[in-house]
Amino acid sequence: MYCTRFCPYCISADRLLKGKGVPVTKIAVDNDPDMWGRMEQRSGRHTVPQIFIGDYHVGGYDDLAALDRAGELDPLLEPILKASGT
Repeated sequence: MYCTRFCPYCISADRLLKGKGVPVTKIAVDNDPDMWGRMEQRSGRHTVPQIFIGDYHVGGYDDLAALDRAGELDPLLEPILKASGT
């Protein structure tokens, strides 16, 4: 997850994923223009968070929450949870 330290949406995304037992790798882009550029190039978006599950680009927090409400998030997370042993 590309994020900044004080973004409330980044914090919410982290909580949602950790609440499901998913290990979250955070890539801080605040104060790092090169990393911000990589995030923009990879995601095609200019805001944080930008969330990837494996190579699948989920989008931002609203996209993540919508997947969860629709029951589509858990199937995406299943391979990660199996790989991490949780």
